[in-house]
Amino acid sequence: MLKDLAVILGKRFIEFVRYAGGTSILLGETLFWIPVPPLRKRHILEQMSKIGVDSLPIVSLISLFTGMVLALQSAYQMQKLSAEMYIASLVALSMTRELGPVLTALIVAGRIGASITAEVGTMKVTEQIDALETLATNPVKYLVVPRFLALVIMIPLLTLYADAIGGLGGYLIGVYKLNISHSMYMKMSWEALTYKDIYTGLIKSTFFAVIICIIACFEGMKAEGGAEGVGKATTSSVVTSFILIIASDCFFTALFYFLT
Repeated sequence: MLKDLAVILGKRFIEFVRYAGGTSILLGETLFWIPVPPLRKRHILEQMSKIGVDSLPIVSLISLFTGMVLALQSAYQMQKLSAEMYIASLVALSMTRELGPVLTALIVAGRIGASITAEVGTMKVTEQIDALETLATNPVKYLVVPRFLALVIMIPLLTLYADAIGGLGGYLIGVYKLNISHSMYMKMSWEALTYKDIYTGLIKSTFFAVIICIIACFEGMKAEGGAEGVGKATTSSVVTSFILIIASDCFFTALFYFLT
């Protein structure tokens, strides 16, 4: 019994080490190839449009409703203390520090991360990646670098947008439902926010972008077994990205808490 358990745990540990090593190598290769010309600007812009512009509707919807729900839920306790004015501060800080970066990353991981894995995985099982290597084209330079740069640029911008839309949702509830004056709500929002709150969210979102890109591309590049293998790789990519996003968010939150 104990022997079987040890064997299972040993296999899991070896798989984890291989996975961590593979993703680390892919990240290192990506960073190495970024400054190497030529830079496929058109491909990068296409990926930025797909990641940023096409994600605006879903990010807007989720951020707006999140800000509204956050204001409504906090109103229960704040009204007991006659402190409704602090709802504005709570919504602003929650969106910029936590909910904005995390929700945006989860949306992009589910929408774009799955798409990247499916695209790269299909190229892998149909031997298009092998064809690139035959033509002396590095797959990391051709496939990963444009997506990496697009994600690193667009996810922080989407995070700022989500922060603003979430704040708007809280404003709508605070002003039109809870009868907080416009001037008071805006004053409490701006007084609560500092540059530290904004840049900590942007730092998180940048690391989330790296996680999404590397995991999605790595899963796609190791896909095998035809359509079924691509489906499994896509599922694994989304699940792994979600877990790492939440875990890294916890790590950075604790880090910023103890450093500041």
